[in-house]
Amino acid sequence: MNAADAAAIGAAPEGRSRRRALIVGIIAAVALALGIAAAFLHRGGADAVRNGSAVLKLVLPDTNGQQQALAQWRGKVVVVNFWATWCAPCREEMPEFVATQARDGAKGVQFVGIAVDDPDKVRAFVKELKLNYPALIGGFGAIELSRTLGNDLAALPFTIVLDRQGRVAHTQLGPLRQAKLDALLGRLL
Repeated sequence: MNAADAAAIGAAPEGRSRRRALIVGIIAAVALALGIAAAFLHRGGADAVRNGSAVLKLVLPDTNGQQQALAQWRGKVVVVNFWATWCAPCREEMPEFVATQARDGAKGVQFVGIAVDDPDKVRAFVKELKLNYPALIGGFGAIELSRTLGNDLAALPFTIVLDRQGRVAHTQLGPLRQAKLDALLGRLL
């Protein structure tokens, strides 16, 4: 056996172990995503999603790392928007959300953003946009979380609107345009 054959034999197990580690990592990520989905559905099933209780049970960190429960806004019209800094339609609709929060916040509207992104990028974007509502960090697992709440295509932006009783009044995959948002809020306020 020459040196090249020995090196090839020695490299084969290393390559296999990397592949094995990658496969195990992928399986673990899928299992985690399925576990999150099962937990949400088990806590109340599809009815919990439809009636909004699954949304109000969410607790996520804000941009300062402080845990925030969505239940703290119970009694308000809550607009929960899944977004990311790299999502162009998300970035386009957010200034309208900022303006609507400023206009209707005192009437009982509360926007909450759940970022599918890196916390540092979210903090920078929040400052740039002068976001006037909470930005919670869902990380990249927030896509799967949004699926458990009705985002069947796992696309962004995705918005859920809860009425004052905590029931889902509207879900929107894709941008929520100002005219539609205003009509919706007009009915709920």
